[in-house]
Formats: sequence, C-alpha cells, structure tokens
Amino acid sequence: MTRVYLAGPDVFLPDAVAWMERKKAICAGFHLIGISPLDELPNQPPEWSSLPDWRRIALRNEAHIRGCVAIVANLTPFRGPSADVGTVYEIGFARGLGLKVFGYATVATAFLDRTLSSIGGGRQEADGSWWDADGLLVEQFGLFDNLMIEGGITESGGALVRDDQDRWNDLTVFERCVQAAAEALRGATPTKREGNVRSV
Repeated sequence: MTRVYLAGPDVFLPDAVAWMERKKAICAGFHLIGISPLDELPNQPPEWSSLPDWRRIALRNEAHIRGCVAIVANLTPFRGPSADVGTVYEIGFARGLGLKVFGYATVATAFLDRTLSSIGGGRQEADGSWWDADGLLVEQFGLFDNLMIEGGITESGGALVRDDQDRWNDLTVFERCVQAAAEALRGATPTKREGNVRSV
C-alpha cells in the first residue's frame, strides 16, 4: 500500500497517540498507510541515541517523509493566523523531494481576515491594499494561507480541503482530504525509499 506522512500540530494534543491511530485507520480505509510523526523509525541509526530529543525527532520525521509518496498536512491555524511552522517546514521538505502535498483545515476563514484579526486590524489604502501597524504590507491573494503553501500544494498535484468544523476534535475534513489523496495517488508506485535515514 501507499505510504503518506501525516503532518500537523496534532502531535501536541493530550491524546496524540490515540488521535493519530484514528487518522491511520481512516487512511487504511482508503488503502493508504498513514505514517505518524510519533511512529518509531525502523533501522534507526544507533548513533542517534546520543542526540538530544529535538534533533532525533527532526531526523526521524525527515526520514519518515523520505519513506512516503505524499504528505497529508493539517493546516488548521495554530497559535496564530497561519499553519504550524513545523508542518509548513515538512510541506517544503516534501515538496523538495517531489512528493505530492495535500492539505486540510478545520477553519475556512481566508488568510487576510485571520491576519487582520490577529494584529487587531490594519490600515487599508485607496488601492485596496492592507498595511499593519509596522508599515508592512499584509498578503492578500484571496488564499487560505501564505501563497507558498498553496503554491506548493497546487504545483505538486495535490489538493487543499477546508471547512469550518470543531478545530481539534473533528476528522471529517481530514477524511475528505485523505479521499482526495487516495484518488490522486491511485496506481502510484509504492516508495522504495522506506527506511532511508541520514547518519550524523
């Protein structure tokens, strides 16, 4: 079966392991193998054991991504108007590897509106442009998030699914995204990069 990496701030939930198992079960229903950032890495290099946790986690997650053909990322705004920064990094990493990128969010509000709300409003010029209190232009392309995130998803051949739901307790939007991924990946050759790791 085809392996997909499940990126997102879900790892910070109090029931993260059980939550990720629910996401994996949804993936299995669409004949995909969901790989969680919390999963152990087979054949982890023994020298990693001496590394601090944060480095070991980063290396493990990159190795997991290398072993997949796509990434399904939770882009629900996290502690600000935009997606979790670690998730955004993983999207870029996956895109650089040539993987398909799929994103979903349980919030449908546009990026511009979320940004203006987070900064307490802004100043709109006669040409329609918005500026923040520091005099910096606010991005406004009518997108869900920063243009590079949506650009990466679009150019990879992936999809973005969003809908207003219970932010951290709903999996229906995730399921719709996984369904889109399964349809796009149907017939994809399972990766031969499984277990590829980088020694340090």
